[in-house]
Amino acid sequence: MIAFNDAGNLREAALGRRVSVGAFSERERKVRRDFWVKLKRFASRVPFAQDLVAAYYCALDPATPIRVRGMLLAALAYFILPTDFIPDILGGLGFADDIALLSAVTGLVSSHITPTHRAAAARALDTELPKQT
Repeated sequence: MIAFNDAGNLREAALGRRVSVGAFSERERKVRRDFWVKLKRFASRVPFAQDLVAAYYCALDPATPIRVRGMLLAALAYFILPTDFIPDILGGLGFADDIALLSAVTGLVSSHITPTHRAAAARALDTELPKQT
């Protein structure tokens, strides 16, 4: 994990501060590569999946301002990290820090998460994570 071995870099990106183009590109590649794998593995324990996927689509939307994309990519990369502040393996409690960070970041950039991003998230969740009855 090249992009987020340093908690300081993650904090700077989450706060929307300047991030190098290389770090931004690496973060975007990591999110594209690992997001769905992680979400599928922990879907039953992720109560904020709809917001998470809407943030994913917003972060990958070229129409989204680069600063907003960087903030969202940082939050999504934190979700992907297997060993963060509270390890995700600890069930519902393991995602508490992920929820806090995602909530803070999406609160800051909520005007950029459009109904189109939310609709794409709903469709993707129905396709990628069909409800089991």
